[in-house]
Amino acid sequence: MDAHQYCQERAAASGSSFYYSFLFLPPETRRAITAFYALCRELDDVVDECSDPAVAAAKLDWWRDEIGRFATGKPEHPATRALADTVQGHDIAPSLLQEIVDGMAMDLDRARYPDFRSLRLYCYRVAGVVGEIAAGIFDGTRRTHDREVRRYAHELGLAFQLTNIIRDVGEDARRGRIYLPQDELARFGVAERDLLEGRDSPAFQALMQFQYERAVDHYDKALAALPAAARRTQRPGLVMAAIYRTLLDEIRRERFPVLRARIALTPLRKLWLAGRTWVFP
Repeated sequence: MDAHQYCQERAAASGSSFYYSFLFLPPETRRAITAFYALCRELDDVVDECSDPAVAAAKLDWWRDEIGRFATGKPEHPATRALADTVQGHDIAPSLLQEIVDGMAMDLDRARYPDFRSLRLYCYRVAGVVGEIAAGIFDGTRRTHDREVRRYAHELGLAFQLTNIIRDVGEDARRGRIYLPQDELARFGVAERDLLEGRDSPAFQALMQFQYERAVDHYDKALAALPAAARRTQRPGLVMAAIYRTLLDEIRRERFPVLRARIALTPLRKLWLAGRTWVFP
């Protein structure tokens, strides 16, 4: 199978909101971001689908070597081969890709975070760096190396990851992972057992409202940091922001039923949000 076809099928099969932000891009940019997305899915699946941590660690080590091969122009995997076959792929610093791998490896080393500062490092690696690379792919003039757009990309990546954490509280707890900071659980009087047993309460609602407000703050900071001149090139990120922010608001509107249910937007709603945001970024 052609490497780009592999990435296209990987992206389409995921059903992710990210796919909808790619639909209106020029072909070359769409090929590059689809390849990068497929690569991120491959890395994410190593941790999510390997029940043996030792096997997962070995696979991540293989990916570290693969990024080294990507850096020298000799990648082996379809996702890295497809990315290397794009103009935008040549501009990606391999050190940033290694940061993403390091973020995935954190899921093998820890299942709890004592405070938001430690959680923020995880979010930076698995989402902030992803945002920076994606912003660079969207902007062919390399303006994204400007401080303001890098700040926008990192803030938006953090907001996305915080939304994921809120959405997946129950699912993650059942897998033995709790991303909500331990000191915040204690502050609001929510025990780990409450999460593991799916026990909703006024204390849990207050905790989730706090998490919601933090995520909203990072969406606001991201949009405030984005220069007006960069809004058109960064439309795919703005599409994602519209979809994820709507999802976040939907979760809050439903009173955070995240211990026992996974809230999602319909494909039609995502497509409508994508089209509206693309036309009016």
